[in-house]
This record gives sequence, structure tokens and C-alpha cells, in this order.
Amino acid sequence: MFINRSMTARVVTIDKDASVLKAKEIMKTHEIRHLPVVDKDNRLIGIVTERDIRSAMPSIALQDQESEEAKKLIAKIRIEDIMTKNPITVSPTYTLQDALLLIQKTRVGAFPVVDDRGILKGIISIRDLIRAFINVLGIGEPGTLLCILVEEKVGQLKKIVDAVTEENISFGSVLVARYWDEGKRAVFPYLLTQNVGPIKRKLEKLGFELLDPMEWYLDQLPKTG
Repeated sequence: MFINRSMTARVVTIDKDASVLKAKEIMKTHEIRHLPVVDKDNRLIGIVTERDIRSAMPSIALQDQESEEAKKLIAKIRIEDIMTKNPITVSPTYTLQDALLLIQKTRVGAFPVVDDRGILKGIISIRDLIRAFINVLGIGEPGTLLCILVEEKVGQLKKIVDAVTEENISFGSVLVARYWDEGKRAVFPYLLTQNVGPIKRKLEKLGFELLDPMEWYLDQLPKTG
């Protein structure tokens, strides 16, 4: 699934010569935390975040005084002075997986999406990614998540799918994760039903071990000293 299908295409932007107060006002109005900075050709030249603005503003005590000195000091701060130049960007042809890995690696909350010429095409944020994966995984619909421990060999997933479809149960999604025991995997089918008793008993008769999804996760967290 490509980013250009999940990104926010109508991006709120700001000019490098705008004041920090203008940026603060825009963020508040649109309820956003990232503002791409573009030139007259809509070419990306930087990005400013809510944190950048907070760091640049004078102390709360000084602002509260509403003195002429404070007002003049704030008015002099321009976006160009505080923006991050040459920010990390992604291409419209990146996948959602690419964006997730990049967020994990960089700890950045949003990426401008630009084409080969550097023209801003959109922005992809953690919020956009969450929304996209909710749709992909089908977890917006009522259902039940199972955790099935399987041997890591061909045909195991097919057995599970066949068993579920024989019960006339629809899938919201199926995820396969590594397991800490060698030669095993954990399969997480999200089934669009609340009545999972019959299918759980059927899977156990087929020789599968069913685990509580939350217990699996908690038990398998690496131990730290």
C-alpha cells in the first residue's frame, strides 16, 4: 500500500518569512503539529514543528507581562530562523511499511511527501498511518483477535484459513509474527465474529495451540536487567 493513498494531500503550509506567531495560530486553527515550509513554487525548503515554536518563544513569564519589549521580541522571530532545513522526506511511491520503519528509526512524527523535483505533494503522519492500518487490518469492525501458535512450515496457515472459512467466519486480517521458540510462529487472525468458541475448539482438535494475545505479547518481551 503506497503512501500517496494514505497521506494528507491538502497540506497546510507556511512561508519562511512568516512570523512564529502566525505559525502558532495556524497550528491551533488546524489542530496540527507540523508545518512544511515551501517557496513560491511549492518546493519544500523546511519544516517547523510545535516543539520548535515552543522552544523559540520567550518564557511564559515574559509573555504574561505583555510588555512592549516582549511583543517586539516575539515579532522578530521568523520561521526561517527556527525551521529544520532539508527535513527527512519520503516519496509518494514509499509504502506504509517504509514509513513505519522510518518513523521507528528517526523518531520523527511526520514526513513531507515530495516528488523528484522536491515539490510538496502531501504529508504522512503517525495519525495517517494509524488510520491506514486500521482500515487494512479491518479492526474498525467488531470482531475477535486470536493467537495461534504454529510450527514454521508450509501449509500451516492454509489449515487455519480452511478451518475458519468452513465455519462461515470472515477474516478482518491475518498477521504472522515471529515467536521466541525456534521453529515456531504466532498467527493472529482477526475474525469478524464474537462467537469464537466453536472455531477455537476446532483449531485445538487440529493440534494447534491457542494463546491469549495479550499474554503472548507480555510474556515474550525481552527481559532487561
